[in-house]
Amino acid sequence: MLTRVSVLLVAVMFAVSSKLPDAKPAPLASGILVVANQKEHTLLLIDPDARRELAKIVVGVNGHEVMTSKDGRFAYVPIYGNSGVGKPGTDGSTIDVIDLHERKLVSTIDLGKPLRPHRAEVGPGGLLYVTAELANAVDVIDPSTKKVLAEIPTGAPQAHMLILSPDGLRGYTANVSAGSVSVLDLEKRTLVTTIPVAKIVQRLAISTDGKRVFTHDQDSPRIAVIDTATNKVASWIELPAVAYGSAPTPDGRWLLSVSMSADHLFVIDLQTLKVVRTLDVAKGSSEVLVRPDGEFAYVSGTGGGKIAVADLRTWKMLEPIELTPGVDGLSWATAPM
Repeated sequence: MLTRVSVLLVAVMFAVSSKLPDAKPAPLASGILVVANQKEHTLLLIDPDARRELAKIVVGVNGHEVMTSKDGRFAYVPIYGNSGVGKPGTDGSTIDVIDLHERKLVSTIDLGKPLRPHRAEVGPGGLLYVTAELANAVDVIDPSTKKVLAEIPTGAPQAHMLILSPDGLRGYTANVSAGSVSVLDLEKRTLVTTIPVAKIVQRLAISTDGKRVFTHDQDSPRIAVIDTATNKVASWIELPAVAYGSAPTPDGRWLLSVSMSADHLFVIDLQTLKVVRTLDVAKGSSEVLVRPDGEFAYVSGTGGGKIAVADLRTWKMLEPIELTPGVDGLSWATAPM
């Protein structure tokens, strides 16, 4: 009798479930990797553990970088244009907004004029800060109203990359051909100072305690270490080859720096400011993202369409994630998808 009841119960459950609407994709426990592909003009949502593409969303021409909201709901892709920094081409004036739950483009923020927006960061209260390269500024945007609230001057051209301090009070831009770093007061929305660094610089990173900002000399194999208390270059990290981008590990111990010319990932001890390991990455790699749990780092580049994967527990390179040429900006969405 019990066996017969069990069979009937299973049959009833199957009949009920078969009438339910299609379920959404199961959530990913660790989050997803969000990747801007500037050659395809798409945003890719990647399950990094299963190494598979979950979705591909078409965006404008071209989106180089991507940033996700703190709650993991939205991704913001500034539409830069079809050229590189300082080169002739189209001048983007919008930011595409992708709903990561629905996995589709849901809106576009119009900045009102050609700006070549490039790097976005999410600050206190969910405000969006985006480099406005042609205005020598950083735009402050309310994503809920899609309005530009302010424009903070950088005091230098080609403010290409942006990073915020952990407390959300300061912003720092790398001004490529000006060879400088601008310091912005995000509360007063004013320029604090511009720090001369080198002839040409690229990209930025900031230590987890907010005391040091790192930017990369493009003429010499070294990284400038800026003291955020004095807003001056305090020291240099000497490298085997010119570095393009960096990211610190969450524990504040290591800085991972990628060399586009050498196809290497340098592991720098932030206590000694010395390179202690060198790992091989894909050709043309330019951007580093460290997962929030500190266990893995992902390195992208627009060349071969691969994302290198470094296991930070063993300091070994794993098999790369195979995508398509053009993968560039990286971000991480931690909320269940």
